[in-house]
Amino acid sequence: MKKLLCLLALLPSLLFAQQKEELIAQVKANPKNIETLQTLQRIGVYNPEYKELQGLFKKLDKKVRKSTQGKIFERYLDALKNTQVGKKAPSITQLNLAGEPYALSDLKGKYVLVDFWASWCPPCREENPNLVKTYAQFKDKNFEILGVSFDREFAAWDKAIKDDKLTWKHVSDLQGWNNSAGQTYGVKAIPQNILIDPQGIIIARNLHGDALNAKLAEVLQ
Repeated sequence: MKKLLCLLALLPSLLFAQQKEELIAQVKANPKNIETLQTLQRIGVYNPEYKELQGLFKKLDKKVRKSTQGKIFERYLDALKNTQVGKKAPSITQLNLAGEPYALSDLKGKYVLVDFWASWCPPCREENPNLVKTYAQFKDKNFEILGVSFDREFAAWDKAIKDDKLTWKHVSDLQGWNNSAGQTYGVKAIPQNILIDPQGIIIARNLHGDALNAKLAEVLQ
């Protein structure tokens, strides 16, 4: 039974890897098709790799790259480039639950996990209990979380925070997928997160569960 459970646990990651390879093959096979940009967008959507996507984009036909959709995708690539590990984290200022401006820079001097999520996002809500445990373990060790919500309705956002007992800092511009911070950080799928050091430098992207806890234990020694 244990062996079966281990195989079942591996199945989603194996399927994901297979799907990614299939998408890459489709992109390479259709460089002159404008719809290929949509396929390219789906590659690594929860954990995008700038260099990988840039390399595939550069191999597309010039007309595709210079199209309106191509220029939009290029802006997405720029956002990913500017938020890679080692880069200075772009500023974020949005309204908190009290309707007051709150900035990422207000947490300067701390390790900060910028968590992109929404009340309507099932994977985000499933991840929240893990984040609650992580926050309880590290909040007194110079660590903070800044939740950036892709909600549109204040009431739903506020209720989810209370229901899931998310006691850290929260902001949103209530613009859904058009959230300005999400666009700046190249976030096209949630949940995603960015880990920033006390100097405001990005040190990790999209760490969850045990991987996040291990990284925090390492840097917060």
